[in-house]
Amino acid sequence: MKEYIEMHPNPLVQYLNKLPSDFTKADLIKYIEDNNIEMINFRYMGWDLRLKSLNFMINGKQHLDTMLSAGERVDGSSLFSFIEAGSSDLYVVPRYRTAFLNPFSEIPTLDILCSYFTKDGDPLESAPEYILKKAHQSLKDKTGYGFEAMGELEYYVISENEDLFPAVDQKGYHESMPFAKYGNLRREAMRLIAQSGGDIKYGHSEVGNFSKGNLIYEQNEVEFLPTNVEDAADQLLVAKWIMRTLAYHHGVTLTFAPKITVGKAGSGMHVHTRLIKDGKNAMIANGKLSNAARKAIAGYLDLAPSLTAFGNTNPTSYFRLVPHQEAPTNICWGDRNRSVLVRVPLGWSAKNDMVAAVNPHETPHPRDFSDKQTVEFRCPDGSADVHLLMAGLVVAARHGFEMNDALNYAEKTYVDVDIFKNKEKLDQLEKLPTSCFESAKALERQKNIYTKDGVFTEGMLNWISGYLKKFNDRNIREEIGDDEDKIMELVNRFFYCG
Repeated sequence: MKEYIEMHPNPLVQYLNKLPSDFTKADLIKYIEDNNIEMINFRYMGWDLRLKSLNFMINGKQHLDTMLSAGERVDGSSLFSFIEAGSSDLYVVPRYRTAFLNPFSEIPTLDILCSYFTKDGDPLESAPEYILKKAHQSLKDKTGYGFEAMGELEYYVISENEDLFPAVDQKGYHESMPFAKYGNLRREAMRLIAQSGGDIKYGHSEVGNFSKGNLIYEQNEVEFLPTNVEDAADQLLVAKWIMRTLAYHHGVTLTFAPKITVGKAGSGMHVHTRLIKDGKNAMIANGKLSNAARKAIAGYLDLAPSLTAFGNTNPTSYFRLVPHQEAPTNICWGDRNRSVLVRVPLGWSAKNDMVAAVNPHETPHPRDFSDKQTVEFRCPDGSADVHLLMAGLVVAARHGFEMNDALNYAEKTYVDVDIFKNKEKLDQLEKLPTSCFESAKALERQKNIYTKDGVFTEGMLNWISGYLKKFNDRNIREEIGDDEDKIMELVNRFFYCG
């Protein structure tokens, strides 16, 4: 633990010599006093999935203590469309473990994520952050497993075209300078996200790049490390704010939109998951995928149609979920297979010491890296409500343990072929929704699973279903087809989604 703290990029962790999970009010006050912090920002998510901000000037120690102890009032009806104006007053209360030094403010400022509470001092049952907390607790209570997750943020940077070292169309995977132009922006974002509490795994350029008129479009990705599912959702929220703000300072556009033009790679937000028991990864047993992992996969697949209501929330999402684009369309899973909905990626199960094989001065010393094994859910995109999506996945994992035939269902939906080249297998598989309307109908059919144990509220789910239906996109892919002008109208409408 000491070594972890010594190398931690978060300045609060370094200064306080403790992990964020152990931060107290006294710790934050000490950091604020000793580092001449002048302002506090309360941060919280609104209905549009963006990070909101309430700024406080610190007027003295008593004022600071009160601020951190009592929180503040906000207008909930302006933050969430499902809250009525007649009962809209809410409290926002800071969660100390989420505090980070604002990387952009010229005034020394500490930002803290907040939770919503009602007038009676109770958690707001329909707040996405609290729904995720309830989902995680329910899984722990019912199964004894904790849940960890991490997201992959894919995005496009759009800027003025230049003739020097042009990239090859749709061949940008892991490309480097000078053919990839925005690696520096990505690396700067990674540093700021890490300093703000995000557990970064790596970053790289992605497949998508192309020119259009006087603009170049370059796709990149930042991937995180698995962590407590509640923290995983928070760090994605903060990361998107940092990346957009950084792009603004660089004078370029950055978008997480699922699809931005015809025939080019869309941007997903794949989520890797793993079950934890007694501090260990429970996805592997005796070197193979465990029954617990298979049950969780069965739950993901069974609830997949309705999970799109949280992970694919506007019509452009369904122009990404089409065949032959490395995006799933069928409800199935497999090993190392990018055409499936749930993928089991390489898990370092080989017995050879690969490092020693390429470094002759190293003594072969095989190690067990099975704790790195995850299971990837591949249909979400940047339009996702990250807290509700994570909550939905946790509910789906619990559902997998409650299914009578989970292991048989997992066996039946496993594929080890390219399903688009195997029509017999393809015809046996259920399909993901093809529109927001279909997603809403799926949510209505499976609503009782989400409301079980008081996790999701029925009112919240009804509101989501109604919101999705209003897009009136039941047959949108057939109606629009490959009409680029009509697709671009949609793209422009949802360009800054999520």
